[in-house]
Amino acid sequence: MIHRTFAGFILMAGGLLLVACGHSAQLAASPLPIIDVHFHATGAEEQGPPPLAMCVSGESLPGWDQRRPWPDPFIQWLKEPACSEPVWSPKTDDEMMRRSLEVLRRYNITALTSGAGEGILERWHAAEPTRVVPTLYFNLAEPHPSVETLRQWFKEGRYKALAEVTNQYGGIEPNDPAFEPYLALAEELDVPVGIHIGTGPPGAPYLGFEKYRARMHSPLALEEVLVKHPRLRVYVMHAAWPMLDDMLAVMWAHPQVYVDTGVIIYALPKAEFYRYLQRLVEAGFGQRVMFGSDQMVWPEVVPKAIQLIEEAPFLTAAQKRDILYNNAARFLRMDGAPVK
Repeated sequence: MIHRTFAGFILMAGGLLLVACGHSAQLAASPLPIIDVHFHATGAEEQGPPPLAMCVSGESLPGWDQRRPWPDPFIQWLKEPACSEPVWSPKTDDEMMRRSLEVLRRYNITALTSGAGEGILERWHAAEPTRVVPTLYFNLAEPHPSVETLRQWFKEGRYKALAEVTNQYGGIEPNDPAFEPYLALAEELDVPVGIHIGTGPPGAPYLGFEKYRARMHSPLALEEVLVKHPRLRVYVMHAAWPMLDDMLAVMWAHPQVYVDTGVIIYALPKAEFYRYLQRLVEAGFGQRVMFGSDQMVWPEVVPKAIQLIEEAPFLTAAQKRDILYNNAARFLRMDGAPVK
């Protein structure tokens, strides 16, 4: 299965958490907790042949000379990074799990984690049950469980959220009738939903996602869903980048909507990510922005992403803690978790 996030890209072509989470500019013995609402348990080859490089806050993307298939320069871009200190992906599945769990432990993180690959999520959860919180990856364009199967899984506690929902990669809008019964179930059972809206891999339609369209980056497509299911707990993954004005309009009109910082926090140039985040916060929505790394095959991007929040010059100390922990604790209704 190809993972569908900005780095699905790197391929060719009730109380939810059980424990508190973690924090890191204090790399000290007892870091403050952090909640990562967008994390993935994957194999080493999930995004393409390892190792692959990620330039955190990289400054440029490759262009396309159509005399070559788009996946060629794209993979070359990941194999020959332009930055001086790239993060390289692990070469084996065991190394992937070891390095990922080490990051969670070291930085005191609890992560909402969806899985790609047979049994991978279950293995990670068994190894670190208080930090890896299982969530269900879901795409209507791929084989997917029935509503009744989902009902059973959620009631059993097998999964704690419906996330990541990647229907956008199959050209399916949030208000598609086929998705409606799943949204109704999530509202009925009070299950959080994290839906991919916004950035996918550059050149996604030419990487095997033929129905992916840029117009579907807009969170305005969520409006009818939100009105029909006002009690639905939903967060927009990637904060619908780059559709900032649309995102602000939706958050203004629908005060139940939260966003996460997944992938844009490390894959965009630093100035662009800061511009986007600053506008969200200065518009008054700082208490509805949640930290999400969208870690896929680069575990060490997570502390770098945390550092970007901690060093943001436009955020107060209280706003940083809200983004790294308090907002997600409130959204997930963690019993006893501080809100301020």
